[in-house]
Amino acid sequence: MTTRPWTTGAVAAVVVTLLGPPAGLLWAWTVPEVTYVIVQGEPLLADPEGQGPIGVDARFAVIALVAGLLCGTAAYLAGGRRNDIPLLLGLAVGGSAAAVLAWQTGHLIGLAEFRDAVRTARDGTTVTGVADLRAKGFLVFWALPAVSLYGLLEVVVRRLPAGDRGERGSGEADEVGGREFDLQSAPAGRDVDGRER
Repeated sequence: MTTRPWTTGAVAAVVVTLLGPPAGLLWAWTVPEVTYVIVQGEPLLADPEGQGPIGVDARFAVIALVAGLLCGTAAYLAGGRRNDIPLLLGLAVGGSAAAVLAWQTGHLIGLAEFRDAVRTARDGTTVTGVADLRAKGFLVFWALPAVSLYGLLEVVVRRLPAGDRGERGSGEADEVGGREFDLQSAPAGRDVDGRER
């Protein structure tokens, strides 16, 4: 996976994105029942601050969070020295797309029946709603944990030694601990690469 890092990042984004619809189906299957009251042909939440609407958002957040942590762990285990940045970008893009797809997929389950019930119901009638995300901020709960866990694992495991940029040959002066020495002399006030100190 280290030979073509940007291809690896694109593949990671696609794979993570494809996990969105199954997560949406799981969300629609596990949401609590939410009741609406029909008022002048419009469905209004019977209890806006009740456990139902809050539970719908909370379950989406939990599913997205767990999926993001699993994706971050899998990407780190599959990663290598030269593809960290592409994998992080793939996780960010794929996680964002997966969260949106999960929301839209879960919302579509039973939506046609709900609309038919609303259209034919009289005022004051109650109908059971479908999964819908009120707190759109939870859409970041897939990408953010995935990228954060990937970074945390890099800090803890330290797959890439500090100061080593993965380049061959003699290292920079700060790589003495990595058993590499710069034997070239540098002009005063400059290092061997000509950059200002």
